[in-house]
Amino acid sequence: MFKIGILKKALIFVYNAKSDILNKYLDAVHKIVSPTTYSCDLCNLTHGSFSEKQIWKDFREKTSSELVFMYKDEFLGAYSDLNIENLTFPLVFKKENSVIEILFDSKVVTSLSSVKDLIDLVKQYDEV
Repeated sequence: MFKIGILKKALIFVYNAKSDILNKYLDAVHKIVSPTTYSCDLCNLTHGSFSEKQIWKDFREKTSSELVFMYKDEFLGAYSDLNIENLTFPLVFKKENSVIEILFDSKVVTSLSSVKDLIDLVKQYDEV
């Protein structure tokens, strides 16, 4: 399902949300009814109530970086062999060859005030 294993270098964005239909529906309702208490700051940065924010979509489509997006349950299933207990999501990982490590932890993601801040952070990683 995921082609991450063959990528030499990628950023893996892991949302603090589950991938099943019921949870997606509940998340959408939560974002509309009480957006300030919604638990995925990465979702809030990249998506509005109904769709991906245009500035993020434009960046994502134009960047030369390989970007991979996963829900928390997908990531935990795909990387169950890693020592990834007690992680607080959302997270952004960097993958280089077979090494995966946290690039931006949940505190960093939570501290971002706009999608532009996230884009600037990703661009800094690209320059390294």
